[in-house]
Amino acid sequence: MTEIIRAEGLVKEYIQGGRPVRALDGVDLVVEEGEFLAIMGPSGSGKSTLLHILGALDRPTEGRILVRGVDLSKLNDMELAELRNREIGFVFQFFNLIPRMDALSNVELPLAIAGVPREERRRRAMELLKLVGLGDRMTHRPSELSGGEQQRVAIARALANDPSIILCDEPTGNLDSKTGEEVIRLMKELNLKGGKTFIIVTHDPAVAQMTERILYLHDGRIVGEKRRETL
Repeated sequence: MTEIIRAEGLVKEYIQGGRPVRALDGVDLVVEEGEFLAIMGPSGSGKSTLLHILGALDRPTEGRILVRGVDLSKLNDMELAELRNREIGFVFQFFNLIPRMDALSNVELPLAIAGVPREERRRRAMELLKLVGLGDRMTHRPSELSGGEQQRVAIARALANDPSIILCDEPTGNLDSKTGEEVIRLMKELNLKGGKTFIIVTHDPAVAQMTERILYLHDGRIVGEKRRETL
């Protein structure tokens, strides 16, 4: 398999109460293209911090990230934004949909930001909503959709610019167990059929068990790993 993400010696420190707090403490990580990977750990272990740095939403205090061999530390903010828009899609726990927009417009938004012409972005957004099973819910606003439907819209939006990497931060955290399982199965289908690389931060063992590899994070360090054959 081809390496798509490499993290080397990642350290992230914040200042709290006038003192430095180390959220990540020397994380080394390699993710292969097409992987379906979970990162688990207790609250405060650094899971979301790691995901944000892997997704170029934040910069590490020390260490570096390479995406397809490109060292993100050498990119300026505009170049990072371009890389995010091209290579990375995000799915969050709280969906982050725009309330006044219907499902179709929410999915179109990243395409509009990327400068895709209106007709093309409308066609693409409709295709994606059909792909996630919401072909009959395109004109509904988030308040008119169930939690599972909102997360499916969020997944469609994450796929809008055809990124190779999808980063998911507690994607089932606001869903009941049955709906959460359906969402993870949809992600797995997109992983298998579309070759997308998924990195899923979760505290839910049931979600992690559906992935190919689990990394365990504790106090900002990777302390263990399990692959499917040993799960």
